[in-house]
Amino acid sequence: MPYLTQLADVARRVGVPVTEVAGWKTRGHGPQPEVQGIVCHHTAGPAGGGDYPSLAVVRDGRPGLDGPLSHFGLGRSGHIYVIAAGRCWHNAPSTSPRHDNSSSIGIEAENDGRQPWPEAQKAAYIRLCAELCREFALPASRVKAHREVNTSKPDPHSIDMNAFRRAVAALLDGGTSPSWTEEIMKQLPMVRLGDDNYDVKTVRGCLFARGRVPVSAYEQVGLEDWLKSTRYDSGLVELVRGFQQAEGIEEDGFVGPGTWPSLLRV
Repeated sequence: MPYLTQLADVARRVGVPVTEVAGWKTRGHGPQPEVQGIVCHHTAGPAGGGDYPSLAVVRDGRPGLDGPLSHFGLGRSGHIYVIAAGRCWHNAPSTSPRHDNSSSIGIEAENDGRQPWPEAQKAAYIRLCAELCREFALPASRVKAHREVNTSKPDPHSIDMNAFRRAVAALLDGGTSPSWTEEIMKQLPMVRLGDDNYDVKTVRGCLFARGRVPVSAYEQVGLEDWLKSTRYDSGLVELVRGFQQAEGIEEDGFVGPGTWPSLLRV
């Protein structure tokens, strides 16, 4: 099997912002021999520092282990980072021949190993796994936690993998599962003026991905800093209202149950 240069296209089917990390199409410890499984990880990186502070480590490695360490990174906002198309050192020794470095795709989701999982991140995690299963003709049962295929690992912490796989299977069986979608929508927070949290970054990233952020909104601070901001300020309220008007949603400037589905394209 050659380098997996279709991974960015697969990621875009998830419907969240995607960053192709420079050089990803030729990055790897040689080509990926085969894809028989998917391994879910958490980074155990810093508790703060933005959406995906572990990018450099996952891309370049750490003392004693050269990068890349995973094919994908998954930010706290649900933003997907495509890091490598070749083989990655993400699971060894493996207790499963379908989930070792030569046989599986790795996803490193940003989490310090104790933090609650943002719903947008967990939803993107499930959808990315479903799209990878679809791309490589894998059943949902081939999606494994790192801890399930490596007895020395604890990640990804606190995720019920049986429920996770059921959600992946529901997407594979019927596209978007109404019951799963409705449940996720119920759990998403209300985001409004004055809030300061990672959910605000998700709103910013989604608005930008939908083409609803003019240059004038970020020209003074720069796009990167604008996207990283966790503050729900008056400028963001106006952008949300503009999005709501374009989508035919009540123009209240809040991001809640009526706005999240359009932002996330659920």
